[in-house]
Amino acid sequence: MATLAQPLIDPDADFSLPGWIYTDREFYDVEMARVIRPSWQIVCHESDLARSGDWRTIGYLGEQLVVLRGEDGAIRGFHNVCRHRAMRIVEGDAGCAKKLVCPYHAWAYELDGRLSGVPMKRDYPALRLEDNGLVPVEVSTWRGFVFVRLEDDGGPSVAEMMAPYDAEIAPYRFEEMRTISPARLRERAVNWKNVGDNYSDNLHIPVAHDGLSRLFGKSYAIEAAGWVDKMSGGLVDRPSDNIWERFYQQHLPRVDHLPEESQRQWVYYKLWPNMAFDVYADQIDFMQWLPTSPTSCVLREMAFALPDDRREMTLVRYANWRINRVVNAEDTWLIERVQQGMASQSYTVGPIGASEVCLRSFAAKIRDRIPEARQHRAPAAGWSRRPHGV
Repeated sequence: MATLAQPLIDPDADFSLPGWIYTDREFYDVEMARVIRPSWQIVCHESDLARSGDWRTIGYLGEQLVVLRGEDGAIRGFHNVCRHRAMRIVEGDAGCAKKLVCPYHAWAYELDGRLSGVPMKRDYPALRLEDNGLVPVEVSTWRGFVFVRLEDDGGPSVAEMMAPYDAEIAPYRFEEMRTISPARLRERAVNWKNVGDNYSDNLHIPVAHDGLSRLFGKSYAIEAAGWVDKMSGGLVDRPSDNIWERFYQQHLPRVDHLPEESQRQWVYYKLWPNMAFDVYADQIDFMQWLPTSPTSCVLREMAFALPDDRREMTLVRYANWRINRVVNAEDTWLIERVQQGMASQSYTVGPIGASEVCLRSFAAKIRDRIPEARQHRAPAAGWSRRPHGV
């Protein structure tokens, strides 16, 4: 697997990923093992775990995970599964507890994952408390955000992925932000890659997003830097005909800690393979697209901002939401129809333009991990179980 110390050399760079990998069950299973399980997934902001015992959950790929703040102040992650009969220990998205107590048989776990209490303990001849703590999962923090991953394949940390843009992100003070919109889930009848492909697609902006075109004019730009795609646009001075766009243009207040070039810029960062930060002067929107089947996924969304009680900031954040609600609806319409087209026998691969650097970068990494993605048509069933090259 390439480390991306140097850009991947992809002989298929001028072509898209083939349509069959957006619908095929066998490819999906391999993709989950090689791409999603080893990847970092955001859970929450550190401020959501402010007190000892605070916890947050995330579920994906059939796994339920919980991250929590220990009595020593450390943030840890565990599989949300009791070691006795596999019962889910905590229920819901968030909570606070002095101990984690299984609701099935009352096995009790400390905040560091140790099993400390078992009713009728003598009834279990094979039980060793020290061998039956909660199963840990790897946790990492970056600029105030908490991430987990199911497996370590030697891939980069979030900090390493974001390193090319660390200096321009620093003034936003991510670490001091607070959650202003808790995680919400939205189901989509599309393969997860179609969400990410669309997010990084620059050519559809002037065609499909009238609002963004009014806001940015011709300033929209994209670039790919290893593990991160960056898209950006600057607000134009010409007042929009749309009431919410015009309100945002005219009333966005100055944010004193940001440099001048960031005051009226919208910047989008997509992290490999399925996470994105939409960064505005007024707030940050976060989105990840979690696969649920070859032809479906769940969008998990949150919003964060620095505390700011100015009335104009409150109203501008609402206008931001109104603008992006329209953009999201437009994108949903597009990707649902792309997904339907991917299922057509008429589609194999499509040409990729030289300017589509983000799509090229993503496709190269998928092909690097799963070489069968170079094949324009699906190979015979069972390809993933045959010896390499057979």
